[in-house]
Amino acid sequence: MSFKAKMQEAAKSKNSSIVLALDFPYETPENRNKVLAKAQKILKAVHPYICAVKINHHLVLPLGTFDGVQQLVEQIRGQGLLAIMDAKVNDIGATNQVIAEYYYSAGFDALIANPFVGWDEGLKPLFEVSQRLGRGVILLAYMSHKGANEGYGQTIIDQETGEKTLQYVSFAKKALKWGADGVVVGATYPEKIAEVKRIVEGKVPIYSPGVGAQGGAAETAVKAGASYLIVGREITMASDPAQTARRLNDSVKGI
Repeated sequence: MSFKAKMQEAAKSKNSSIVLALDFPYETPENRNKVLAKAQKILKAVHPYICAVKINHHLVLPLGTFDGVQQLVEQIRGQGLLAIMDAKVNDIGATNQVIAEYYYSAGFDALIANPFVGWDEGLKPLFEVSQRLGRGVILLAYMSHKGANEGYGQTIIDQETGEKTLQYVSFAKKALKWGADGVVVGATYPEKIAEVKRIVEGKVPIYSPGVGAQGGAAETAVKAGASYLIVGREITMASDPAQTARRLNDSVKGI
């Protein structure tokens, strides 16, 4: 079963489209056990209201891939959720292949990658490893922060057509062409979500980060075409993470 299909199953089983971004503020290295305990506690509380968990360098750096993070991945999958590694893979192909092998060995179901590196000797090996192991690749198209336009919104020349186009439009087309399992478009830019949805023709699910702390609205993102909402600080920094996750999930049901 493809990662895309697994996500659909998890979302149906959990009746949720929320992907928890398990991010925390910086803690000194000696407090790494505190970080792990906090992550485990939040996962235990919110897992009924989410369908997947996204982990990035916030946890890999202090906890280690095959130590604390692998424990979290085992907990995530044991709760009927999928684990996504937000590595933003963006290096030469040989390096990307090794990155994928390590993270998939730790149990991750999918990786997020940056299309800027290109296909040949770029992301092709990542896709090949993912397909061989039955894992997924999610590509960035337009990030959620204010400076996203400087890179993802710049005007470029399409190598195939010779015509001017926008970088995120090119990336959305690559997600469709390369058979990506998802594409990231910030919830802070609902007009971009709607545009990317038209480009990928509904064949590539849209993952939208930036809900809450960055100003993105869950309902607006879903109405624009987001398939899954990536929510971090709005939940992890809340006084009651479970209640917040449930409220967010309830707010987009039926849209």
